[in-house]
Formats: sequence, structure tokens, C-alpha cells
Amino acid sequence: MTDIASCFPITDPTLIFFVVMLIILFAPIVMGKLRIPHIIGMVLAGVAVGQYGLNILVRDDSFELFGKVGLYYIMFLASLEMDIEGVRRNKGRFGVFGLLTFAVPFIMTYVACITVLHYSVLASLLLGCIMASNTLIAYPIVGRYGLQRKPSVTLSVGSSMISLLMALVSLAAIVAAYGGNTGVMFWLWFVGKFVGYCVLMAVLIPRLARWFLRRYSDAVMQFIFVMSMLFMSAALSEAVGLEGIFGAFVAGLILNRFIPHVSPLMNRIEFIGNALFIPYFLIGVGMLINLRLLFAGGGIVGVVIMIVVFGTVGKAVAAYLAGWLFRLPVSSGNMMFGLTSAHAAGAIAMLMVGMKMEVEPGVPLVTDDMLNGVVIMILFTCIISTIMTERAAQQITLRDKEMPEDTTANESEEKVLIPMRYPEYAQRLVNLAMMMRSPKNTTQMVGLNVVYDDDDMPRKQEQGQRLLERMTQYAAAADIHMQTQVRVAANIANGIRHAYKEFRATEILIGMHMHPEVSQKFWGEFHQSLFNGLNSQIIMARLTQPLATIRRIQVAVPSRAQFEPGFYRWLERLCRLGCNLECHTEFFGREDVLPLIENYVLSRHHDMRVSYTRMAHWAEMPSLAASISADNLFVVVTARKGTVSYKNALEFLPDEITRHFSGSNIMIIFPDQHGDAMDEMTFAQPQHTEEHSAYEAIGKWIKKKL
Repeated sequence: MTDIASCFPITDPTLIFFVVMLIILFAPIVMGKLRIPHIIGMVLAGVAVGQYGLNILVRDDSFELFGKVGLYYIMFLASLEMDIEGVRRNKGRFGVFGLLTFAVPFIMTYVACITVLHYSVLASLLLGCIMASNTLIAYPIVGRYGLQRKPSVTLSVGSSMISLLMALVSLAAIVAAYGGNTGVMFWLWFVGKFVGYCVLMAVLIPRLARWFLRRYSDAVMQFIFVMSMLFMSAALSEAVGLEGIFGAFVAGLILNRFIPHVSPLMNRIEFIGNALFIPYFLIGVGMLINLRLLFAGGGIVGVVIMIVVFGTVGKAVAAYLAGWLFRLPVSSGNMMFGLTSAHAAGAIAMLMVGMKMEVEPGVPLVTDDMLNGVVIMILFTCIISTIMTERAAQQITLRDKEMPEDTTANESEEKVLIPMRYPEYAQRLVNLAMMMRSPKNTTQMVGLNVVYDDDDMPRKQEQGQRLLERMTQYAAAADIHMQTQVRVAANIANGIRHAYKEFRATEILIGMHMHPEVSQKFWGEFHQSLFNGLNSQIIMARLTQPLATIRRIQVAVPSRAQFEPGFYRWLERLCRLGCNLECHTEFFGREDVLPLIENYVLSRHHDMRVSYTRMAHWAEMPSLAASISADNLFVVVTARKGTVSYKNALEFLPDEITRHFSGSNIMIIFPDQHGDAMDEMTFAQPQHTEEHSAYEAIGKWIKKKL
């Protein structure tokens, strides 16, 4: 019998690459279950397969090659995504806050490392540079709340660029001074090389970029050209005694205006980096980490505490001091602290530079304690940043009380997309869409049938075409023109999202999952991917009887729903439905939202039969089940995670509907949100979402056993 243990660690390059691809593929799924940031997840995966973990892989030359490419890629993408024009317009404030958010944590970390941890000057300066920079991993949260133009947000974005640039310049100076003479001539020579390099890149790269991009439009050639500029800049940076990551950062700054943020070229650059180079680099970093040291005693716990506390406190002091200087509210200071407190891949990049340095032969500058401490620090600061930014975004939204504009008057822009699959249910969806449509517009419906790209595709396409033809005739009887499309896709959710874009639809009306033989999950195979990947209004309906037989509509509205961008859109749809069905509509909600609904109904649908009932807490929703009859329609206005009206109780919505409203007519509404989730592509953001976390599954299992 073959001894399996003798097969490990794997040394064959092909198998190593295969295992790494499996990790990149499955790590987001596992991390989604554990609710762990994906950057940390990839590092932990590297720890698990490395020599200090399960010893599955050997850290061969591929990790050196792809790791270095990933290192440069991180810095290159960081500078490509920065708003250079915004920094130029507000350079005064940006300069002040950028200097503060760099200098305060740098000095505090340096002093703490020297006095408390007793590190060398070089090691203390290195950690100071790491903590002085930051990564805007929480910025997508700001986008979900639509606060991108708030002063605190623009200040944080601009200062992050300045602090990162200053940290990289300081790091380059540290590396240049390492092991050499640091007299006056050395620093004059360093400054001369630094200025000469920057001038050369600022003159050379724009000229080459304009010449090449004007003459060649081939997608592959443009991508290769950009990569060539990246590595040319990094190589020249190393040649003059600076670090390669500084050169990569400078290349991104210079090419920033040549590569629009929303362009096919930018999409390709981000895709290649996020899919291969950056994960490969992070896994390689994880393989260097020895987590056993955490349980071996020593001072690593103290190192982690010191780095996290002093670095985070330094960022907090800088944020609130800048907020006081600029006379901004405390909530703005919270936002500035939240956005600038996280450290991610950039910190690892600078740490990797320090790992090449030795205090003396065989004695590295970066000890195992420092390496593990920085990685654990990244985990803590990412959590702190996310929590603070989320809290500050809600505070600013409620502080400014910015209600969404009532855009329902522009009814010509309405176009509802109706994905249909089951013939017995399609007519009810079309009928529901007609009930909620504006009578002023007759070209606002799109029928969609998405089929899998498999051997049975031709037959399913024909079935889908026949279904859509019948629904087109049904809509035509009401003098409504319906556009139709049978679409082939490997993933149903992606097929619906891309059709939504192509038809320029404004919302989606889709049937709820009702076929347990297809999937046991409440949301089915793709519904969750759909509402997590699209920020537009999505209405999911489960109608157990014809709409004409509905006698009452009951609507559960969460608190603070009035601050969501799609507030008036879903309210208008429900008012039209209630008026067309001529049935009584009852809204349940808190005192903050019910008066606004009442004012809207009185001004636009004064003849509507309506009542309002106070629901003090969302936990009261299951008690409504007793009052819902078979001929009632129960509507739940929910929210996507990370929005102002979202609450933890919504996590249990699938269980509550299954338990209390299993036989009822149900409609679940996900309102419009800010931004476009389809265009988000960043490795710091989760690219996969699980319906339930592993912790919920374990909790349910324990509860069942007990």
C-alpha cells in the first residue's frame, strides 16, 4: 500500500500550479461561509498548505515569480484607481490630512517599537512606514450609501494616496540607507536619483502611451503595452536604488489618465490581477508565516497588540484632528478614521521588501514575530475599518437626512425585465407587471428566458421561445408591447444581469424559488447571486392564486427605508397595484417612515384604500402571520446587506417566511441602491456570497442536538 504522506510536499510544478488554482477557486467559497475578508483568507490558505501548516506544497520558484508580479500589481492597481483630478482640485486640505495621517501613526509606531518592543531603528522605521500607509478596503461601503462626494470621503481618498506615496518614498530611503553611508552626500545623491527617476518616468511613459494607444487598438497588445510600462518602471526604479514597488506605483499614477476607470482595458488589467497574480502572491506570503509561534509563548502577542493599538490610534488621532481643523462634524471624523485605518496588501508588499534586508549575515531584519504580527494586524484593522465606515455612513445619512428624490414622474424611463421559466407561473408574473406599470407608457416590459448552455439547449430554447410568444400575445391583448429574448448562459444570474444591462431595464420582476427538487435553499440556485450582484430594484413574487382574487395587501416596511434611493419607486409600484386591484392596502412600519408614505399616497393616489399600523420592531413581523388570510398578499420590503435600512433581523427572513408564511402570497422587494454592483471588481471585496454562514449552521446543529 502506498504511503500517502510520502507524496507530500508536492514538488512537481504542474501539480503545484493545480493546487494553487484549486485554492484560488474554493477559498472565496470557504471564506464566504466563515465571513472572513478574502485577502486574509488567501493568506490563511497559504499558511495551511505551507511548510508550517499541513506541508502540502513546496514554495518553489513559481511563488517567487508570480509573487513579485503580484506585489507590483497591487501597487499598480492602487495608483490606477486613484482620483488624481480630485487631489489636484483640493490639494490644500488633502496635503494637510495626508501629512497628518502619515506622520502621526508613523511617529507613534516608531516610538513604541523603539521604547517598548526594543526593535532596531531600521525595523521600527519599516513598521512605521507600514502603519503610516493604508488601503481603502471599506470604500465600496461608501458607494453603497451614495456618499462618495461627501467632504470626509474625498479627503480620505486623496490623503490615502498621499500617505501611501510618502510611505513608499520613506521605504525607498530606508532601503537605500540600509548598510551604507548615511552622510550628507548620501542623502543628496538619493534625492537626486529620486527626482531624476520621477522626471524621466513623467516624460517617457506619457509619450510612449500616447503614441502606442493611438495607433494600436488590439486588446491584447494594449494590455501587454501597459504591463511593459509597469515592469519597465519597476526595473528602472530598482536600478537607481529605489524599490520596485515604488516604480510600479509611479507607473500607475502616470498611466492613470490614459486608462479610464470604466473601460475594457481597465477591466482586463483588474481581471488578470485579481484572478491570478494577487492571489498567488498572497498565498505565497501565507506560506512564509509560522502561526505555531502564537502558541509557543514569547512576545508575539505583545507585538500584535502594540502594532494594532499604536497604528490604529495614530490613524484615529490624525482623522479627528483633521476633522477639528476643517470644522467637520464628529460623524465625518468617524468616516475619515474608518476609511484610513485599514491595512491590506500594501502592508504585505512593504513587509516583503523588508524581508530581503538583513541586520547581519543570516539575521533578517523582519523576524517571525514581526511577520505574524503584521498579518494579524491586517485582519484586525480590516475589521475595525469595516465596522467604523459602516457606522459612520449610517450616521452621515441620518445626520444629513438626505431623502431620495421623487423620480416617479419620469415614467417614460420605466422598463421592467421579467425572467420567465415555468409556463404555469409566467402569466401571473406578466399580469403583476401590468398591474404595476404606468398607464402612460406601453413599451416598458421585457420578457426573458435564460437556458443553460448544455446538450439539451436546442429543445429548451424552443420551449422558451414558445413561452415568450404566448406571453407576448397575452400582453398585446392589453395593448402592451413586450420585447422578448431567449438567452443562452452558463450561469442564470449572469444571464439575467447582462440582459438587464442590454435592454437598459430599470427593475426586475421574477418569481420566487418554489421547486425543492431543483434546490433546497430558500433563494434557490441563483436568486441570491442576482440581488447581491445588482443594485437595482428586484421584486420577487410567489402568487398561489390569480391576482384578481387578492382582497388585501399588507406591507412590512423596515425603519429608515425612506433613506434608500429606491424608496419612492417601490412605493409607487405598490400604490398602482393596490389601486388596480381595488383592494385595501395596509402599511406596517415605525413612526419615522409611515408619515412619509401617508403623504405620498395622499398627494398621488388619494383615492387609494389604505391604512397605517405602527410596528415598533422588525421582530414583530412574524406576528402578522395570524392576520394574513389566503386571499391576502404579504409584501416585505427588505434591504441588501450594508445599506442604511438593513438590520440583522433580515438575516433570518428566509426562515421566518418558511415558518410563518409558507402558504401565503408573498412579494419580497429589494429596493434600488447606489452604484452598480456589476462594475465592482476589487480583490478586497467579496466576490462570492453564501446564503448562510458556517457559524449559523453550527449554531443550528448545536440547538438541534440540545
